[in-house]
Amino acid sequence: MHKRQRKFSLFILSCCLMLATQGLIGPVKASLAWLDESTINRALISRYGERAGMRSAAWFKVLASHQASSELEKLTAVNRFFNLFQFVDDIKLWGEANYWATPLEFIGANGGDCEDFAIAKFFSLLQLGIPEEKMRITMVKATTVNQYHMVLTYYETPGSIPLVLDNLDPKLKPATKRKDLLPVYSFNGKQLWLNKEKGQGKLAGSSSKLEKWTNLKQRLNVKQLRKPKHLLE
Repeated sequence: MHKRQRKFSLFILSCCLMLATQGLIGPVKASLAWLDESTINRALISRYGERAGMRSAAWFKVLASHQASSELEKLTAVNRFFNLFQFVDDIKLWGEANYWATPLEFIGANGGDCEDFAIAKFFSLLQLGIPEEKMRITMVKATTVNQYHMVLTYYETPGSIPLVLDNLDPKLKPATKRKDLLPVYSFNGKQLWLNKEKGQGKLAGSSSKLEKWTNLKQRLNVKQLRKPKHLLE
């Protein structure tokens, strides 16, 4: 949670740049094309070491064993799996204040910042068939630590109170039960919302100009894996 105020300022700046245009971007595809298990395992082992290969195998096992599960079971399994990873500030791990790691980099490094937890859960649930329209990566104010924070939220229906997938509180809970989180903004591959309550929030435009989000989606393949300053084992 270190330097979250600075991260939030950068996030708001990106959002302002985004709202300057109305260009739309297509949804994040839930294609398995980038998820060839043997290729990914070899790449992670080569880049991060043998233990990264073990984490990758465990991740693929979660994905394979929950293809036919209910949406709630998928949410629970993915949330539980990634909450086993270590929290570490970006400046310590990646050498910069606000780096958004891909799921493969997160798995390879064995940890990351709060946005890395939320991003890894988002893409994993896409692979399990959860529609993108049901999920948002959400910026909140975590009042217990007085810091800005990111979580993943899931909406069973468009009007539902979302469930929160969080690394601070490992239990899956509806947003109304998370009095410690004050929603600010949320986004997915298509849109950005201004959140002033525990529900849907107000649509604020396209997410196409959220630079770090767009950049991250371009780095999903194994050819662009970045090695952290220090591996977490």
